[in-house]
Amino acid sequence: MPDLILLNGPPASGKSTIASRLVAARPLALNLDVDAVRGALGAWIEQPHESGLAARRLAIAMAATHLQDGYDVIVPQLLARDTFVLELEAVAGQTGARFVEVALLAGRDDTIRAFEARSASPENRQHRDAQQLVENSGGDVGLGEMYDRLMDFLDARPNVRRVEVIRGDIDSTLRLVEDAIAA
Repeated sequence: MPDLILLNGPPASGKSTIASRLVAARPLALNLDVDAVRGALGAWIEQPHESGLAARRLAIAMAATHLQDGYDVIVPQLLARDTFVLELEAVAGQTGARFVEVALLAGRDDTIRAFEARSASPENRQHRDAQQLVENSGGDVGLGEMYDRLMDFLDARPNVRRVEVIRGDIDSTLRLVEDAIAA
């Protein structure tokens, strides 16, 4: 039975890094980064809401296809509302996959510091895009509000498996995530 694993968490919590590591250890698993899908849409930054919805629809279709073929799908995505989570959960059910929801957690101030550090030296397009979106949403104040909304959302999700991020130790954090998935 394939797994559909949602890696949720605040910006700069390691979702993309952990997703890459999980996929590397699972033959033909799909790292379904919705932000990368959105980034493939023309002029998406001018219509962030509409492009986000389009990217999520595409991601659901991609996940369904890959799960039906018997392969795992890892979705690293900050989600503070249940709409897309419920869609992911439904596609897992429709394809006979196991749905696992993991949240990578770090403190509010630590998250803001980590995001600022990452934004100072972005490693890829998604990091630059995230920086632009945070700037458009109020900078550090908006980031703090986003963090608070995420924590409130996670408190309402009883089956989420919480993993405290160990900054600077990806291997240990990965082991904690793998343990959470296996639980």
